[in-house]
Amino acid sequence: MSNAKVLPLLEPDAVAACCPPLDERPMSAEEAEVAAKMFKALGDPVRLRLFSAVASHEGGEACVCDISDVGVSQPTVSHHLKKLKEAGLLSSERRGTWVYYRVEPSVLAAMGALLDGAAKTA
Repeated sequence: MSNAKVLPLLEPDAVAACCPPLDERPMSAEEAEVAAKMFKALGDPVRLRLFSAVASHEGGEACVCDISDVGVSQPTVSHHLKKLKEAGLLSSERRGTWVYYRVEPSVLAAMGALLDGAAKTA
C-alpha cells in the first residue's frame, strides 16, 4: 500500500510588471527606482551584450563558459554578470563548476510593457 499522492501542478504566478507603461500614468518614486536600476545595468555595452547572449541562447539559459567571449577578462565578465543579477535581470544556478544564467521571462515582459506605450505614441 502506497501513501503517495498525486499533487496538482501549479501554474507559475504571473509576475506583475515593475512599472506601468510610460504613457499610462506617471511612475511612483519606487517604480522609477526599479526601472532605473534595470536600465542602468543595461547601460553598459558589455552588460548589454551579456544580457543579449543569455536571452538569445538556445534553451533560454547559458553557461558562463558559452557567453564570456565579449572582449573583456573573465573577472570583468563575472563582475558584469553580478551587476545584472543585482538589478534583477538575470538569475543563476551553479551546476558543478559552471554557473548557468537565465533571463526570467517576466523581466522581458516587464521591460517590454514599460516601453510598449511609448513606442506606440512615437
